[in-house]
Amino acid sequence: VTEALNRPVFASSPPGDVTRLFILEQKFGNVQILNLSTGDINDDPFLTISGLSTANEQGLLGLAFHPNFKNNGKFYVSYTAPIRGDAPLEVKFWYNHTKHYSEFQVSKDDPNKANPLSERILLQLDWPQFNHNGGDLHFGPDGYLYISVGDGGYANDWGIGHNVTEGNGQDLNVLHGKILRFDVDKGDPYGIPRDNPFVNRDDAREEIYAYGFRNPWRMSFDMGGDRALFVGDVQQNSYEEVDIVIKGGNYGWRRMEGTHCFDYVNPNDHPASCDKSGLISPIFDYNNCNVHESCRGLSVTGGFVYRGKHGAWQGKYFFGDWSKQFGVKDGRLYAATKRGSKWNMEEIRITNMKKFNSYVLAFGQDADGEVYVLSTDTTGPVGGLDKIYKIVP
Repeated sequence: VTEALNRPVFASSPPGDVTRLFILEQKFGNVQILNLSTGDINDDPFLTISGLSTANEQGLLGLAFHPNFKNNGKFYVSYTAPIRGDAPLEVKFWYNHTKHYSEFQVSKDDPNKANPLSERILLQLDWPQFNHNGGDLHFGPDGYLYISVGDGGYANDWGIGHNVTEGNGQDLNVLHGKILRFDVDKGDPYGIPRDNPFVNRDDAREEIYAYGFRNPWRMSFDMGGDRALFVGDVQQNSYEEVDIVIKGGNYGWRRMEGTHCFDYVNPNDHPASCDKSGLISPIFDYNNCNVHESCRGLSVTGGFVYRGKHGAWQGKYFFGDWSKQFGVKDGRLYAATKRGSKWNMEEIRITNMKKFNSYVLAFGQDADGEVYVLSTDTTGPVGGLDKIYKIVP
């Protein structure tokens, strides 16, 4: 569909807009606009956020259009920046960066340009380590903003900035390792939906919608069906998982890795039994190539449920894995289909390319329900090598 991009990690269209696809360039902080009818990218970015922290998994990470974007021009982004100036001294000394979740508005004079001076910060979240940022944003069918937040980084949900006893994923007093839900139309700087599961509890943050996540890198709502929320949650060394997330659900990390018991002290040795009470299992998991010889990848990349024009694909969940090898571009594309109460996972065979050999960064979906693959051929921020493909019959 297009190339000459730099680490594209998001692609979507504003509600009802079938002419444009907005693309995030993670390291450069650009929001680019692709014109779907011509395949051309606008000469100037829609928005550029400068001064980012861009090491490893950092940068511009998420974008969501307000459901009433056509009339109010509001959209929301998540990005990493240096530690905020008013952070406590211990945070400035020990922590790595600050995550920003902000509202912007479109320019009054040009629908293809944002007003860079319109930023309204909803939340600043200090981050212990450089990684596990999550950072995806989507509005749900209820009109609320959902945010995926990683556990704070490092490994095994342990170390500086982590709950030593149970890990951040299980700690309801912190926002790390959670899916959050905001009402952006109320409150200052945001409102809490009245039916959030932990409202009016002293032992939990009211923003939390679901918990027990390690690094929910990419998530999405089904455009059709029951509008389910799918989350690809990157796990530790042995397994990868995909979840369908419900309100108040506990998805296991760090008590579980995928469907397997987890010991954060011995992460590769999974206990035969553990306390699984109250935990929701993923709809499926698969072997990680770090540990298993028979495996499907190293890092799950969540995708989208297909709702495009090809009838035979309706309801299939297209997703992938970053790569089966670290030093070789060996990304994998998968589809999962629900049969009865179970989801079956199968590899996608590309028939009009000799071989799909790229790292899979993310997936995208346009207003027509078609699905795109966002890929790179390098492990670093080298411009001009990254491509977006459309999945077609």
